[in-house]
Amino acid sequence: MTRKINGLRVAAAVVGISALALTACTGPATTPNATGGGTTGAATAPITLGTTDKVTLLDPAGSYDNGSFMVMNQIYPFLLNSMPGSADPKNDIAESAEFTSPTEYTVKLKADLKWANGHVLDSKDVKNTFDRQVKIADPSGPSSLLGNLESVSTPDATTVVFKLKSGNDQTWPQVLTSPVGPIVDDEVFPADKIVSDEDIVAGKAFAGQYTIESYAKNSLVSFKAYDGYKGMLGAPANTAANIKYYADSNNLKLDVQQGNIDVAWRSLSPTDVDSLSKESKVKIHKGPGGELRYIVFNFDIMPFGAKTSDADPAKSLAVRQAAANLVDREAIANDVYKGTYLPVYSYVPQGFTGAIEPLKELYGQDGGPSLDKAKAVLEAAGVTTPIDLKLQYNPDHYGPSSGDEYAKVKAQLETGGLFKVDLQSTEWVTYQKSRVTDYPAYQLGWFPDYSDADNYLTPFFAKDNFLGNGYDNPEVGKLINEQRVETDPAKRTALIEQIQTKVAGDLSTLPLLQGAQVAVAGADVTGVEKTLDASFKFRLGVLAK
Repeated sequence: MTRKINGLRVAAAVVGISALALTACTGPATTPNATGGGTTGAATAPITLGTTDKVTLLDPAGSYDNGSFMVMNQIYPFLLNSMPGSADPKNDIAESAEFTSPTEYTVKLKADLKWANGHVLDSKDVKNTFDRQVKIADPSGPSSLLGNLESVSTPDATTVVFKLKSGNDQTWPQVLTSPVGPIVDDEVFPADKIVSDEDIVAGKAFAGQYTIESYAKNSLVSFKAYDGYKGMLGAPANTAANIKYYADSNNLKLDVQQGNIDVAWRSLSPTDVDSLSKESKVKIHKGPGGELRYIVFNFDIMPFGAKTSDADPAKSLAVRQAAANLVDREAIANDVYKGTYLPVYSYVPQGFTGAIEPLKELYGQDGGPSLDKAKAVLEAAGVTTPIDLKLQYNPDHYGPSSGDEYAKVKAQLETGGLFKVDLQSTEWVTYQKSRVTDYPAYQLGWFPDYSDADNYLTPFFAKDNFLGNGYDNPEVGKLINEQRVETDPAKRTALIEQIQTKVAGDLSTLPLLQGAQVAVAGADVTGVEKTLDASFKFRLGVLAK
């Protein structure tokens, strides 16, 4: 979900149902190999994961969402990647990768790399991968992550040189592990247009741990281990894997409970997780949470927005400030999410270097709501109440409790009669396309591309950010650029703190909650805990039973 950003990087075919069984089954024991998820003996039986997430597109240039990236992580190679249990970038299909000058990052590819279709995988593929991201610049794609990229050159078939606009980029290696980083086959992916899922599957344009054997979009994807993969992850710990998609989390819960699938991941309701924790046949796995849930304000079409008939920047800001004074994050976290989410009072979640809590200091009362402050800010700006606010949320992509979450937000905003909220919901495929143009205020969630505070700042608050919400504060943009290239950790932390404070004053978005990663697996399934790490990449290759 991003777009190109003004010279800055923003921090993301039905070919038949597989015959692989969708029921739980057993297989031979294996021994993990030294590279991570692979095995030194015979691999185990197929693994099936269930999810309510959805795939938008398999073309990395055309999608920037968790459901699509989940599949991409299984089928595409990366120059740099991270081992299960870690978020640190390491060489994947790169033999070496390093800064050869402050503005040049040189990658040497491993020898004899091939795509599953037999095509040679070389530097031409890498150059095309990144050039087409920039050229296509799809509004729903991650091209804005490449805002610091000036050019890509290929001195020979195994050498790639990235020339950067700003030197000493502290996040560039992480960017190569992110949703903009999957390498694609230049003989299947043209330089100037998005490729359909059907053509990607038919073209067998895979060189990750797995190939796709059959593909029924948002119904069932079946994978087979790719024996030509030469990356850091090694051979998978299973012979094959499936992702089964659910429209209803109740059915997802029932299937993992009954052993019809092996793992349930994204998203069961907090009530379901609590209920399943009492079952002996399944196990609850939790990992570090970088998820952020927030409300986006569209600066053009929100009340008093720039393109409304009564445009007034001061009144528009007062409306956002009033909302910030009324929300009760503790109530949402406890009543709706049973503590599986925590209140968040800033733009960088707690646990990341540089995280502070300016929203707690500026709005409400000690982190709770304040009707008096909300009234005062509206009166000072001359805003007549109640304010009509259209608020949109998504019922499928962010889990089954989104309806309860936003019903509570609506009730909180309507406290004291200050707002009259028109609450509406839209399914994800439409939501993704309409959010930038049609919704004055709406729900989004963020799963970081890499584990650095920058990934919560650059994508949201630099000019022409992926939100597309009209926010542009040149001072914030300058600070974002400075922190990205600051090599002194203490100075960089101070810049990150400054950015959060300034954005809190502008309220481009209103953060509400910070969440953990939760997966529920059969008691006989191993490896789940390995993949719930701070890279936020779920890897089917570590799972076995």
